[in-house]
Amino acid sequence: LMFALSLLLGTTITITSNHWIMAWAGLEINTLSILPLIAKSHHPRAIEAATKYFMTQATASALVLFSSMTNAWHTGQWDITQMTHTTSCLILTSAIAMKLGMVPFHFWFPEVLQGSPIITGLILSTIMKLPPIALLYMTSHSLNPTLLTLMAIMSAALGGWMGLNQTQIRKILAFSSISHLGWMAIIIPFSPKLTMLNFYLYVLMTSAIFLTMNTVKVLKLSTLMTSWTKAPALNTMLLLTLLSLAGLPPLTGFLPKWLIIQELTKQNMAPTAIIISLLSLLGLFFYLRLAYCATITLPPHTTNHMKQWHTYKPTSTLIAISIVMSIMLLPISPMIPTTL
Repeated sequence: LMFALSLLLGTTITITSNHWIMAWAGLEINTLSILPLIAKSHHPRAIEAATKYFMTQATASALVLFSSMTNAWHTGQWDITQMTHTTSCLILTSAIAMKLGMVPFHFWFPEVLQGSPIITGLILSTIMKLPPIALLYMTSHSLNPTLLTLMAIMSAALGGWMGLNQTQIRKILAFSSISHLGWMAIIIPFSPKLTMLNFYLYVLMTSAIFLTMNTVKVLKLSTLMTSWTKAPALNTMLLLTLLSLAGLPPLTGFLPKWLIIQELTKQNMAPTAIIISLLSLLGLFFYLRLAYCATITLPPHTTNHMKQWHTYKPTSTLIAISIVMSIMLLPISPMIPTTL
C-alpha cells in the first residue's frame, strides 16, 4: 500500500508541477516506489528486471535534469513550458524516450515487463507512462517534429517486427506498447490532445487485457491455448479487446488511429500516415495470433496439456467495465473533434 501511494504521489507531483526540479523529484519517487514491486518475487529474473529498470530510469532522470539545467543556464527559466534552447530540447526528447521505452531506447522494456508480476507489468505499461507523456505534452510546442516522427516510425516498425516472434504474452504486450508509443509520438507536435486521447484509450485496453490474463493466470501462448475452458465468456471478450488494441473498426482502438491519420493528412504528411498505418499491420498479426490462441483453438492439438477446470469465480466489475469500454467507445467519436 505504501509503495502504491508513493507511486500515485510521484505521478501527481510530476503532472501538476511547473518547475523542472519538482517534475524530476516526482519521476524519482515513481522509480523508487516501483522497484520493490518489480523485485517482489525474489526470482533472479525479477531482480535482474529491477536492476535494468533502475539503471535506465536513473540515466533518463539524469538527462532530464541535465537538459533542464542547460535550458535554465541559457534562458534563466525553470518553467517546463519554456523549453526554448535547441540542445536542451533534443536531450529532453531522448530522456523522455528512454523513460517511455521508445525506439532506440526500447531494449529495457520487454525484459523488465517479462521479469515482473502481471499486476506490476500493468502498472509499468500504464501509470508509469503517464508522467513522461505529461512532460511531452507540456513541452510539445518546442520539440523537434522531425526527430519525433523518425522515432515514432521506428517504434511502430520495431514494435511490430519484434512482437511477431514472441511466445511470452508479457513480451508481446511490451512490443505492442512500443508500437502504440509510436502512434502517440508522431502526432504530439501537431495535436497534443490527440496524443493524450490515444494514451487514455491505450491504458483502458491494456488494463482490460492484463486484468484478464491475471484472472485466468496465463503467461505464455501455450497455456493460453488451454485456458478457454476456465472462463469461456471472458476469453471471448478478450478476443474483441485484442482486436480493439490492434485498431480494427468498429471497436474503440480504431478511434485514435483514425483521428491521427486524419490529422497527419491535414498536416500534409500523408506518406507518413500511410507508412505508420502499414506498420500497424505487423501488430495486427500478433494480436490475431493471441486472439486465435485465446478462443479459436480447440482440442485435439499437438501440445500436451492438462485440461483446465471451469472456474466459477465471478469476473470483477473492473474487468467488465474496462472490457466494455475498450470495445464500445467508437460511437462517441463525433463528440471528440469539438473538444480537440
